[in-house]
Amino acid sequence: MQLETIITLANRNVRLRFLAMERSLRASGCDLPLRVIPYDDQTFDLPANATWWSLPEMIDWTKRWKTHPTMRKYQCLTVPNHQFVDADVCFLRNPVEALAGSDGFITSCSHWHNPAETTTAQSVAFYKTRSTTWQQGIFNTGQWACDRALYALPELFRQAEADGFKETCVTFPWHEQPGVNLLVNASGVPIRNLTLRPSRMQSTWAGDYPGEYRSYWRTEEETPYLIHWAGLPMNGPRPINEIFLSYLTRQERAEWDEQVRAKVERNRQKARSLKGRFTSYGRALRNFTRDVFAG
Repeated sequence: MQLETIITLANRNVRLRFLAMERSLRASGCDLPLRVIPYDDQTFDLPANATWWSLPEMIDWTKRWKTHPTMRKYQCLTVPNHQFVDADVCFLRNPVEALAGSDGFITSCSHWHNPAETTTAQSVAFYKTRSTTWQQGIFNTGQWACDRALYALPELFRQAEADGFKETCVTFPWHEQPGVNLLVNASGVPIRNLTLRPSRMQSTWAGDYPGEYRSYWRTEEETPYLIHWAGLPMNGPRPINEIFLSYLTRQERAEWDEQVRAKVERNRQKARSLKGRFTSYGRALRNFTRDVFAG
């Protein structure tokens, strides 16, 4: 695979994650252009060699169907030789070098042993018509690479809206993971997961490293070329979080710490509010029961 571009999805809310990702990419020696799909209208100033990549047709389509904003990732499937990563990724090695000997559609996650969040009942029914080991072709859509365009944009829209696809690729309300998986698998492109044989790369998910992590990376082939936090908080006692934090300036680290503090406080307030509602509900239920049995 001869990568030509790196693609991500971002808005102002993930700016610090994006900056760490971009800096880790450049620190790896990769100087490829970085395309940034806007999650919404909350854009921000980008560093050198990075540009916003907005397709009006894709934006119109997502607005017309009221899809989840992450489904804008679908536009990646219309271009060849790209590496996509979410903003909560840090590169450990140059992806150009790491993927030089690969072809087809490349991922390096462990969702093959835990595919629940990447499927729907509709998509599983499709996969089972194709293979008894369909889980090997399931992947986390926070990172992948592909050496070919899988669809032209009109073809992509038709496929997503087709019977057997629409509930997964268009109207699924939560995120894009089942949709991207189904569109990629339906395209017929060979899917290779680097954490499976013959590569056997160690996990790229930060959640698989609750403690010390470097001892798992004994050789270059075993060392993941990126780490993806994928639903994990990027703060706290997990040692691997220092990879992300090391790419923030002192001022950005202070900003990050304040964001974490504010989020913890919001969650605490929500928990108190929820507890209050349950307390009120319980009190009302006890009063109702007392009144009923008191006649």
